[in-house]
Amino acid sequence: MSERASDDSRARAPVPTDITLHQKSRVMEIRFSDGRTFRLPYEFLRVYSPSAEVRGHGPGEEVLQTGKRMVEIRALEPVGAYAVQPVFSDGHDTGIYSWEYLYWLGENQERLWAEYLEKLARAGASRD
Repeated sequence: MSERASDDSRARAPVPTDITLHQKSRVMEIRFSDGRTFRLPYEFLRVYSPSAEVRGHGPGEEVLQTGKRMVEIRALEPVGAYAVQPVFSDGHDTGIYSWEYLYWLGENQERLWAEYLEKLARAGASRD
């Protein structure tokens, strides 16, 4: 693929047209340029943080996040024109969520949430 072709495909990738933090329900609502809207709970965003603190530095190094049910997003900082960096109430602030990653989370939310709940159950851990 030529450099120009890859630039064109990036230009067509959905980008957010609106991001709203709903503090009472603790949900990030994100509307994309292709018309899709996702409602991502803060807890879901926190446990699927793309940071090394959560994902580790390679396969098998992931750290199961527990006790995040009531986590809040205190601030949402822009990162260039490609991502946001939330500041969570538990002090976590190192995850940079690209537009592509947020879109992927939205598309896969149901499956990812079920996997997370299963991992918690296997570990005997709690969302609280």
